[in-house]
Amino acid sequence: MSQSEPQCDVWLSQFREHLQEECYSWGVVRNYPIAIRRFLRDLEQRGQTIESVSPADVESYLSTLGAERRRGRFSDGTRRWHRAAIRMLLRLVHGEWSPVLPPTTEHSIATRGTVTQFDAWMKDLRGLSPITRGHRRAEAYRLIEWLHEQGKTIGRVTVADLDAYIAWRGASMRRTSIADMVASLRSVLRYLHGSGHLPQDLAGAIMGPKIYALEGIPSTIRPEDIQRVLEALKQDRSPLGRRDYAIWMLLTTYGLRAGEIVGLRLSDIDWRHERLQIRHTKTGANSTLPLLRGPADALFDYLRHGRPTTTTRALFLRSQAPYRALCSTSVSGIVRRRLASVDVLLTGKRGAHLLRHSRAVSLLRGGVPLKVIGDILGHRAECSTAPYLKLANEDLRSVALDLPAGVTP
Repeated sequence: MSQSEPQCDVWLSQFREHLQEECYSWGVVRNYPIAIRRFLRDLEQRGQTIESVSPADVESYLSTLGAERRRGRFSDGTRRWHRAAIRMLLRLVHGEWSPVLPPTTEHSIATRGTVTQFDAWMKDLRGLSPITRGHRRAEAYRLIEWLHEQGKTIGRVTVADLDAYIAWRGASMRRTSIADMVASLRSVLRYLHGSGHLPQDLAGAIMGPKIYALEGIPSTIRPEDIQRVLEALKQDRSPLGRRDYAIWMLLTTYGLRAGEIVGLRLSDIDWRHERLQIRHTKTGANSTLPLLRGPADALFDYLRHGRPTTTTRALFLRSQAPYRALCSTSVSGIVRRRLASVDVLLTGKRGAHLLRHSRAVSLLRGGVPLKVIGDILGHRAECSTAPYLKLANEDLRSVALDLPAGVTP
């Protein structure tokens, strides 16, 4: 037995334990260790440790499998699960894969330093949310890289350069997206000027499209279409159906955002006092809502018969191993798929926010005050709830004044 053989056995044992803990299927538990043993033996023959493996090493190893495939020993499917197994092992070893490579050129090092300092400025002095900071960091990277490709530096940027950059970025954007991009760009320019990278503050010199207050009309869906989906989900007694039904009940009852759905944890449900704790992703505020009978029954049914057994504390989980919390995109995908399953075809937005808009309209039509609707939706100010008034157009027509006699419209 070679000196490295026990180390191979150690990693194989840890890998098998990981598969068991994450409740992977029988096929994965059987096949993935076979791929891992072969990969570790190859590293042993080359005198390389698992900790020193790079993405290039993985691709080189997989290319040898490709050569064997051409000789008929490996199929494309076998090579794919070899790749998946190796990546899973490397995530177990390194914490993430592929590794984030440090910058190597003078330009990339300087760019990363500038953007890192910009992020600290947004967090410490502006108190911006992680999502907002992520968008603005990305904009800073794009601006700096675009200037570099044009042979320009930050210190010598002009208004004409910024106009050209905005035209390039906004070529395939809608007006609202361009306005958001320009807002992020202004933040970048203010920081660059304040930190001494830019001699002149050019934030006020760039122009975006004019966005008028309340100019957009939120998308919505008919109550009868929502009811069709809920009735269909209620008949689906599979674990996936129970999960999706509970999510739809929360979306249609409370008008939650997708991020608020995925942020729910088991401890947020207070069964004794019939309360639901919500962390509002957009404002950062917390609110407590009454746990109504419909959502409570759906949640109880999901927890008893639909939620996988796992140590993960997130409320809503993936339907297949590994059992991780859903992401916001997954929630919107659930809404779209369930609408399509009952032949509800929409031309506008079809994500989770659609149900939020619809819930706001139903509350308005029920005579609920705007302030109460805002509290339910997690709005900080009534002006955030005001756009939904435009959706209750039938109610506005009912209170319209009749024209005086002899006056034509």
